[in-house]
Amino acid sequence: MLEDLQLPKSLSYSSGDEFDPMKFHLECLMNSNRVDLLLGYFSSSAINLLSVGFASFIHRGGKIRLAINNILSEKDKEAIENGINSNVISDLIDINNLSQIYNSLSEYNKHFFECLAWLIAYDKLEFVVITPKRGKGIAHYKEGVYYDNENAIAFSGSLNFTAYGLTENLETIDCFPNWINGNSDKVEDKIRRISSIIEYKEEDKITYLNIENIKTEISQKFGNKEIDELLIEEKKLFEKQKSYFEKPYFEDALNYLNEQIDILASTPKFPYGGAPHKYQVEAYDSWLDNNRRGLFAMATGTGKTITSLNCILNDYNIFKYYKFIVLVPTTALVKQWQDEVNVKFNFQNTHVCCSLNLSWREELNELGKNIVFGRETNYGIITTYATFKGKNFQGIFRDLFQTEFNKITIIADEAHTLGSSGFLKVLPSYIDRRIGLSATPERQFDDDGNAKLTEFFDTTSEGYTYVYNMKTAIENNVLCRYYYHPIIVNLEQDEQDEYLKITNELLKHFDHETGRYKESDYVNMLLIKRKNVIHKANRKIIAIINIVAEIGAENFKKAFIYVPEGITVDYAENDNFDASQENENEKLIDIYINRLFDNYSLRMAKFTGETMNRDQILEQFKEGKLDALLAMKCLDEGVDVPQTKYAIFCSSTGNPRQYVQRRGRVLRKHKEKDFAIIYDLIVKPTIDHTDTNEKLSSIEKNIFLSELRRLVNFAVLSENKDNCLAELETLCYDLDIDIYELANKELNNYK
Repeated sequence: MLEDLQLPKSLSYSSGDEFDPMKFHLECLMNSNRVDLLLGYFSSSAINLLSVGFASFIHRGGKIRLAINNILSEKDKEAIENGINSNVISDLIDINNLSQIYNSLSEYNKHFFECLAWLIAYDKLEFVVITPKRGKGIAHYKEGVYYDNENAIAFSGSLNFTAYGLTENLETIDCFPNWINGNSDKVEDKIRRISSIIEYKEEDKITYLNIENIKTEISQKFGNKEIDELLIEEKKLFEKQKSYFEKPYFEDALNYLNEQIDILASTPKFPYGGAPHKYQVEAYDSWLDNNRRGLFAMATGTGKTITSLNCILNDYNIFKYYKFIVLVPTTALVKQWQDEVNVKFNFQNTHVCCSLNLSWREELNELGKNIVFGRETNYGIITTYATFKGKNFQGIFRDLFQTEFNKITIIADEAHTLGSSGFLKVLPSYIDRRIGLSATPERQFDDDGNAKLTEFFDTTSEGYTYVYNMKTAIENNVLCRYYYHPIIVNLEQDEQDEYLKITNELLKHFDHETGRYKESDYVNMLLIKRKNVIHKANRKIIAIINIVAEIGAENFKKAFIYVPEGITVDYAENDNFDASQENENEKLIDIYINRLFDNYSLRMAKFTGETMNRDQILEQFKEGKLDALLAMKCLDEGVDVPQTKYAIFCSSTGNPRQYVQRRGRVLRKHKEKDFAIIYDLIVKPTIDHTDTNEKLSSIEKNIFLSELRRLVNFAVLSENKDNCLAELETLCYDLDIDIYELANKELNNYK
C-alpha cells in the first residue's frame, strides 16, 4: 500500500540522492493499482527501465492513463497505433503470469513493442495526445497521481518519463501524500485537474490530437529549448542501467518480484488471467445458497468443469485451503480433468487414482497418513467411478481421510452415474460438500436412482440447483448456432422383410397391459437383431456419400461421423472399453471409411475403443491433417475439439444423454467457425397410416416417437427450424403424429 512507503522527510526526490526519482516511481508502481500521468516527453524506454514495478502493477490489474505531447519515437508511435487499432496478438501476454509480464517488459526488442501495443489494446495503457491550442509550444506537464484502493500520492517536478529523464538528467520531483496533514486538498485539486484533461477533456487551452498527428521527427527546436531527451541513443542508456539495478531499492524490488512469482507458482487461479462468466458466478451462488450441495444441469460445451472448479477456487479464497475429489466415468475424462485442474487452475498436489497411474494406491496411502498425523495439506484427487467404488480406494479413503470429510468437496462429473445400483452402495453421504455435473441428470427408466441422486445433492428433478440450458447458451453466444438437416433413409427390400419378420415374432411376447415386451433372453436377442437391421441399413452409407457430395469434398473438413454402435459400457463398473467386444463395430467403421475414401479420398481416422494413439489423432484433427473422425461412442465424452464444424449421426439411441452430448461437442465455440452443421439419418418406419395391423402400427409408432423426440429437440433450436419441421411433417402425418405440437412442448422445456 502507498501509505507503507518510506518517504523522504522533505517529500522531495532528487537525482543522485538516496531518494531519487527512479526510486519514487518504482516503489509507487509496486504499491498502487492506478496511475494518471501528465507528461512532457514520453518514451517507452521508461517502462523498460521500470519493468520490475510495471510487471507487478499490471499483474494486479493496474491501469495507466497518460496525457503526452505529440513527439514520440517511430517505434512508440507504431506501437500506440497498433494498440489503438487492436492489431495485436490476442494471447500475447497472460496477465496472471507475473514472470511472463516481467520478461516481456524487460527485453527492449521487437517483442517489447508488441507487448506495449497489447497493453494499449487491452486498456492497460490509455493515451491522450495533447498540444497547446495557441502558439508553437508543446505540452510539457510533469505531474501525476498514484492511487491504491485507499490513498493517493500526487507529484510534480522536472522529470520527463523517458530513459534519459530517469537516468541522466538532474531532476527533482516533489510528492504530496494525501495521508499527511496539509496535502489532502492539494491532491484533490490535482486529481480534478488531471481528470479534466484525461477523462473529461474539458481544458480550453488544449487541443486533442489523433495518432496521425504524432511527430516522429524530433530534431527541431521548440521555445528555444533543445529537445535532447529523445535524441539520446537509448542503447547507451541501457548499458548504464546495470548500475541502477545495483541500488538497494532495485534489489529489494527484484526480491519482492521473485517472492511473488514463487507464491503465484503454487497459488490457484482462474484460467488465463480471466474471470468466470456471469452464469458460472450464479452457479456458485446457488450452490452456496444450498449449503454447498447441488446438481448443475448445464448444456455440454458450456464449461461444466470450469464452473465446478470455480466453486473450489472461490472456497479456497475464503478458507485458504482446497481439498476435493473428482469422479469421472472414463480414463479419457481423467486426462481432461487433470489438464483443467493442474494447468488451467494451477491446483497443485493432485493425484490420479485409476489404471493410468499404477502407483495410485501408494500415493493415496501416503496422502492419507499426512492427514492422520495432522499435517495440513492441499490436495485434489481425480478418479473414475469404478476405482472409487473399489475395495482398495474405499479402504484407504474411509480409514485415513475421515477427519477431513467435512472439508472435502466431491465433484461428480456425468453425475447420473452416481444413481446406478452398483454405486448406490458406496454413495459418499459422509462428504458434506457436493457438486454434481450433467447435461442430462435424469436417469432413464430409473425412478429409484433419480430419487437417490436428487436426495444426495439436496435438490429435485423439477428444480435443479442451477440450470444453464442449450437454448440460453446459444442465445448468449456461449455455444455456436447450428443448422440441422434430418435425412430420411429407407430400408432396402430384404432389410425391410427381415425387420418385419423379427417384429412379428416380437409381437408374440408383447405385454399390452404394460406396453412393454416381456423380459427374456430370447426377446433381448430379437430386439438386438432388429436394432442391427436399422443400424446397418445399407442406404445410410449412400446418404453419407450424398451429403459429402452436397457439401463438396474439398469443403468437408473438421467432421465427426458417428457410425452405428452395438455395445453399452457401465461406467460404474468399468472405466475403459473392452476392446474384445468391438470387432464387429470395427468392421462396420472400416466399411464406411473404405466407401468414403473410394469416392472422395478423404483423410480419415477411426476413433474407437481399440484406438491406441487417440491423443495423436486428435492433434492431427485439430491441425487439419485429418478431414474426419469416425467413431461410435468414443467421441461422446472426454473429447474437446471445438474446431469441429460438421457432424453426421448415422444412428443415435433414444437416450437424451447420448444425443445431447454429441450435439454439445459440435457446438463448442471456435474462431475458425461461425456455425455448425448437423446431419441426422433417420430410417423411415416400415408402415404408414394405411396399414391395418393395429398392433404393428402401435409398436412402430412408439419406436418412431423415440427417434422423433431427438429430431424435435434438435430442430427447435436450429437456425432452420421451420424447414426442419416442414420436412418431417409428411412423415409424421403417416403415423398420425402432430409434429408442431411436439415442437411446442419441447420449446416449453426451455422456459
